[in-house]
Amino acid sequence: MGDMTNSDFYSKNQRNESSHGGEFGCTMEELRSLMELRGTEAVVKIKETYGDTEAICRRLKTSPVEGLPGTAPDLEKRKQIFGQNFIPPKKPKTFLQLVWEALQDVTLIILEIAAIISLGLSFYHPPGENNEGCATAQGGAEDEGEAEAGWIEGAAILLSVICVVLVTAFNDWSKEKQFRGLQSRIEQEQKFTVVRAGQVVQIPVAEIVVGDIAQVKYGDLLPADGLFIQGNDLKIDESSLTGESDQVRKSVDKDPMLLSGTHVMEGSGRMVVTAVGVNSQTGIIFTLLGAGGEEEEKKDKKAKQQDGAAAMEMQPLKSAEGGDADDKKKANMHKKEKSVLQGKLTKLAVQIGKAGLVMSAITVIILVLYFTVDTFVVNKKPWLPECTPVYVQYFVKFFIIGVTVLVVAVPEGLPLAVTISLAYSVKKMMKDNNLVRHLDACETMGNATAICSDKTGTLTTNRMTVVQAYVGDVHYKEIPDPSSINAKTMELLVNAIAINSAYTTKILPPEKEGALPRQVGNKTECGLLGFVLDLKQDYEPVRTQMPEEKLYKVYTFNSVRKSMSTVIKLPDESFRMYSKGASEIVLKKCCKILNGAGEPRVFRPRDRDEMVKKVIKPMACDGLRTICVAYRDFPSSPEPDWDNENDILNDLTCICVVGIEDPVRPEVPEAIRKCQRAGITVRMVTGDNINTARAIAIKCGIIHPGEDFLCLEGKEFNRRIRNEKGEIEQERIDKIWPKLRVLARSSPTDKHTLVKGIIDSTHTEQRQVVAVTGDGTNDGPALKKADVGFAMGIAGTDVAKEASDIILTDDNFSSIVKAVMWGRNVYDSISKFLQFQLTVNVVAVIVAFTGACITQDSPLKAVQMLWVNLIMDTFASLALATEPPTETLLLRKPYGRNKPLISRTMMKNILGHAVYQLTLIFTLLFVGEKMFQIDSGRNAPLHSPPSEHYTIIFNTFVMMQLFNEINARKIHGERNVFDGIFRNPIFCTIVLGTFAIQIVIVQFGGKPFSCSPLQLDQWMWCIFIGLGELVWGQVIATIPTSRLKFLKEAGRLTQKEEIPEEELNEDVEEIDHAERELRRGQILWFRGLNRIQTQIEVVNTFKSGASFQGALRRQSSVTSQSQDVANLSSPSRVSLSNALSSPTSLPPAAAGHSRREGVP
Repeated sequence: MGDMTNSDFYSKNQRNESSHGGEFGCTMEELRSLMELRGTEAVVKIKETYGDTEAICRRLKTSPVEGLPGTAPDLEKRKQIFGQNFIPPKKPKTFLQLVWEALQDVTLIILEIAAIISLGLSFYHPPGENNEGCATAQGGAEDEGEAEAGWIEGAAILLSVICVVLVTAFNDWSKEKQFRGLQSRIEQEQKFTVVRAGQVVQIPVAEIVVGDIAQVKYGDLLPADGLFIQGNDLKIDESSLTGESDQVRKSVDKDPMLLSGTHVMEGSGRMVVTAVGVNSQTGIIFTLLGAGGEEEEKKDKKAKQQDGAAAMEMQPLKSAEGGDADDKKKANMHKKEKSVLQGKLTKLAVQIGKAGLVMSAITVIILVLYFTVDTFVVNKKPWLPECTPVYVQYFVKFFIIGVTVLVVAVPEGLPLAVTISLAYSVKKMMKDNNLVRHLDACETMGNATAICSDKTGTLTTNRMTVVQAYVGDVHYKEIPDPSSINAKTMELLVNAIAINSAYTTKILPPEKEGALPRQVGNKTECGLLGFVLDLKQDYEPVRTQMPEEKLYKVYTFNSVRKSMSTVIKLPDESFRMYSKGASEIVLKKCCKILNGAGEPRVFRPRDRDEMVKKVIKPMACDGLRTICVAYRDFPSSPEPDWDNENDILNDLTCICVVGIEDPVRPEVPEAIRKCQRAGITVRMVTGDNINTARAIAIKCGIIHPGEDFLCLEGKEFNRRIRNEKGEIEQERIDKIWPKLRVLARSSPTDKHTLVKGIIDSTHTEQRQVVAVTGDGTNDGPALKKADVGFAMGIAGTDVAKEASDIILTDDNFSSIVKAVMWGRNVYDSISKFLQFQLTVNVVAVIVAFTGACITQDSPLKAVQMLWVNLIMDTFASLALATEPPTETLLLRKPYGRNKPLISRTMMKNILGHAVYQLTLIFTLLFVGEKMFQIDSGRNAPLHSPPSEHYTIIFNTFVMMQLFNEINARKIHGERNVFDGIFRNPIFCTIVLGTFAIQIVIVQFGGKPFSCSPLQLDQWMWCIFIGLGELVWGQVIATIPTSRLKFLKEAGRLTQKEEIPEEELNEDVEEIDHAERELRRGQILWFRGLNRIQTQIEVVNTFKSGASFQGALRRQSSVTSQSQDVANLSSPSRVSLSNALSSPTSLPPAAAGHSRREGVP
């Protein structure tokens, strides 16, 4: 299927090529087939066909050193022949498709059918129309004009259905548009370094063309396929394409193939780009996944026709955006569970839906029974054939009333409110420098109880400067005077720093006058180069004299070595190696040290201990990172065995030890204080020395002297959490983590272990929700494991961004506090909306139900109910879900995973307001006509004109909702409900707008809305009763919640549901919890209602966060996925049938698989 699109694509390009007369020495086809080879095969093929990589560069008209000339016509031509580096995204759903999806809503379909029947009947005038013997209630046969207007109600219902559908579709559409915008923003921010016309430039990934010379370095995500030209120690993680987790070493003579979508784990180098976009290895997989293919759609349709039922069952696996496998993988790969909120809401919506369904069924049954008993038994009317249409019309009217009760009862606004609230927050969070990649991360962040933060770059400015140095036996507390340092030592020092650092690291002049010089590249190296400049020396001439190509061997920095070394060949053919790294590690390997005269003297272990005590400890306690710079000379023959690292990196001579300061960001201590006040523990996990880490932690306020806390080193941490066999034990972690505040000298695995240990801990009564921040490639596993991963937008590597949920565009810790605030705000917005929505639900259902049972006609008509439904669902969700967050949100402790959605206070508010509204409405219904001296509207015949009486009831009902909407702004029992109301213009607009429309409906709505215009005094009464809501709200606030023990909370997730069984098969889970009590027959009804309504909406909301980046991740799990699927297929089928027939949970086999970690 994908191949067809591919071949079409090629044939087009082939034509282009022939027309260009093969300007380049190789075609796209040839290069593409070359890139499919691996390792030695590839080397052989290159030798046979082209000679070597240089020859390929010549054929592609590019220079390995200078790069492309970068002229516009040349780039254009390359794009035409070899394609662009861009994979076309899946087409977004059109507005009409979204309308169609909104129409699938079960309740709406029922309403449409009812409305159409009602329409049809109103146009059908049977002969027995005026037969006196027919309908009782046809009684005061109104004048002809009114009877003609029977069609209006049906039409009005249809019209309101159309309104609801358009609003829903529009919401979905704007949401989709927002995601695409966000996505393209993420993609535009991805830049890559290439050489053009001899200049190193950063260009957007989409601009890369075949023939570009790209510079790759540690932490990059390769944007295109290419051949390795030159580099040092380049190791690549190709698991995203091959599924092999071992890192692959790249070299020109063994394996020069660099593939798009793979991660550079260490080293650096240059490659010539040979395939981009759809022709790169990643692109080919994408095409197979149907990112651009329409055939898939056709296949889907076929499959659907063949197997409707199965399609329904499997629906959730087809994701909202791109690729079938997507969702399943997303579930496995990314979040370990459905978002907490989503779980609670689905459950609540199902519970409410059930109640509504029961109520509406009872309403219809009572109405029908009452009518038949009254007509045929009490009045002993025979059923005359000519009267049938009249009776049917009555039954249709009853049916419509029943459906209306159901429409009002089912809270279809819930998914909408979540969507709006999240989408709104995400948009606003952009302004607060949080770029949210997965929607649910936003809400999870509100429940966060722990943050594990990286030190460098997150808590500190990541602007390194050398402030102390130990050179020639003297400890300088500030930058030494250049004249005080021996010339020999100085020369060695400058060479060691200039040559033994990435040549991409530079210090550039400041952009503005008076600003600091710009640091480009690795910040620690920038600090050292800055030190060279402070000593009034220059590193550029040294680098020009010894260009990168001449470096003999480079041992790049990685988290195991914790040092970097470069070997050069001296003019006399001997070798010299420069080393730099963490001082305690490099000093252990030194056996000499340069003295004041620049001569090496012996450096014994006891001298080292002395130095650690006198120099390194004091520097570290000032919060400095200590770096040792050293060198070693080797004879020219015999040439040392460079691969034997242990022998090479030994017997060094120490040149100097420097203390580098990385100042704490000024806003961090305040941000950390806010976190601690909000009940969030901040822990620091760093690769730095423990003394440095402790000093910085004190400066940040993570630890306060005199508290009971732990600061551990990685080694010690591992010793404490592992048993004799070296296995990690959860009980041991539980002993440590509550007090642990600083973990120093930690490896990526330690970070992952700690995060996993805290998340899996059952030590506290609430399960911990952990956020992790990181910027390096080594933070990837921990970011993925965390409930919410924050990556640094500026300093972060692609790998870190790829694994994260939220990207901090300004690398600033205080943005995390904003994210917490927004997260809590989402939770509160949903609760506000629920409180409002449920009050309306309870009142409307009871009014319609009792009204129908006592007066055979609902006081609130179908169209009016739909209008109420529209205000309370769509508009209220807009108004309440867009409340801006306030600082006060940070004054409370985080909600746990199993805190109910509807707290006792909210339950009190809902019931309290319902009592007030019901009392007033029933008073109006039964004695209203006496109070206002108007005709009673009760027991009106079919098609009778709207009565003032019922209009007053409708109007009062809406007024009470409007004022209650203001009450709903506060859910924790606060007194001042107007607090900050003008900060939310959307809220004010909606309340006033609804009020205006209500006036129009009542005064000019007439027959379709069953309204008759009201006098001014009647309006005043309606508004007055509405205002009573605010007064009553104060009364309710006075009742202490603690007294009302009998109020139950609702919408809680039980412990059992927390176990991440969801991954296995979302459907099973849904059926299990929500429908266990239902018998088989009702399941179908329910599955329709619940599944279509909640699942599609909520799932789409949360899942459409998937996208280009999700897709890359998606690929990485293709391989691991296929094995999982094999394991899962049989048990999950069993579990489905079990779940349907009996209330048992998953079979053990399936449950076992589901607990697998999702990291491939």
